[in-house]
Amino acid sequence: MDFNDTPEEAEYRARVRAWLNANAPAARGVAHGHEDSESIAADKAWQARKAEAGYACITWPREWGGAGGTTAQSVIFNEEESRLGLGSAVFGIGLGMCLPTILAVGSEADKARFVAPAMRGEQVWCQLFSEPSAGSDVAASRTRAVPADDGSGDWIINGQKVWTSGAHFSDFGLLLVRTDPDVPKHKGLTMFWIDMKAPGIEVRQIHQADGGSGFNEVWFTDVRVADSQRIGEIGKGWNVALVTLMNERLSVGGEAGPGWRALMELAASLPGVEGHGSALQDGGFREKLADWYVASEGLRLTRLRSLTALSRGETPGSEASIGKIISARHSQELAYEALDRLDQYGIVANGDVASLAGGFQRNFFWGAAMRIAGGTDEILKNIIAERVLGLPLDIRVDRDVAFRDIPRGA
Repeated sequence: MDFNDTPEEAEYRARVRAWLNANAPAARGVAHGHEDSESIAADKAWQARKAEAGYACITWPREWGGAGGTTAQSVIFNEEESRLGLGSAVFGIGLGMCLPTILAVGSEADKARFVAPAMRGEQVWCQLFSEPSAGSDVAASRTRAVPADDGSGDWIINGQKVWTSGAHFSDFGLLLVRTDPDVPKHKGLTMFWIDMKAPGIEVRQIHQADGGSGFNEVWFTDVRVADSQRIGEIGKGWNVALVTLMNERLSVGGEAGPGWRALMELAASLPGVEGHGSALQDGGFREKLADWYVASEGLRLTRLRSLTALSRGETPGSEASIGKIISARHSQELAYEALDRLDQYGIVANGDVASLAGGFQRNFFWGAAMRIAGGTDEILKNIIAERVLGLPLDIRVDRDVAFRDIPRGA
């Protein structure tokens, strides 16, 4: 296969590069959990500028505000944007996970209401799946939605979600809840969209090891939602959640932060063993660098396979789990090596004075989270084994047990 740009793609890349050079703001490098009102406003302004120029959500249909472009064009723009250190985690969940779910499963009214405003940066979304007792096992969700007893057709929601990124600055969210505890856990779930400012919703930020507070606990106390806020059929929420999860693993399956090239450049500026030459001349380091290059290329090609599925109008498949599990470990290994090579200066995390604006330090803190977010390593290995390699299914003793009959801790 030839992964070089076609003449048409090369022309598009040149056009994108010229537009970015003329319009792109200075890179801010705001780490997850360190967003403030100023950085969020800047991200919204940049998203609006991209949308006006036709560079936001390039593959989305024109009738919903997208550019109706190709997957290759979207990849080209993302590559060029990343080259300038741009891109925003504020919109990553909404535009990468939530809105693709609404486009795939939502009603025409939901699409008309949400897709274009989100694309223009006017609305921020979060994803409310994980719970204290339902992290890797998302289908074990206990947050309940029951029909209102006033005959309105509304639903009343009570429960708790946790580790919800960006809930404190989000306008809307996708919420997975249990609507039927009398059937096996995967069959009793329903998906809703919710207004994050609705009465009865309380968001509590969680303090991170790096000083940020990007994750949240979200509590629901008698939150009323209309049945028109339901996405998909009652009891079919797991099928809707799979659309979101596959897009999530594709979104988080790319490399984030400084990669092997940045580490190679850093090593060239650091002293080698016992002060002889540079660290880049260390044979052991060069071997590891070669391994990371191979892993990076494998990630890129695997991601292209998933993007090919998207270009055909398909939902990303289980192979997206491969990119996610490898990229998280890859990023963590690079960060560990960089901080070791920096010796005592590796503890300096201030982006104003640290090497590469503290990118490796951010990945050091964020690496452990990335091996949990979007599915733990263990869960993803099971998915790859069962759905990609076709190996026997993992034993599940609760497969045919009603959710209310599954034993719980004290």
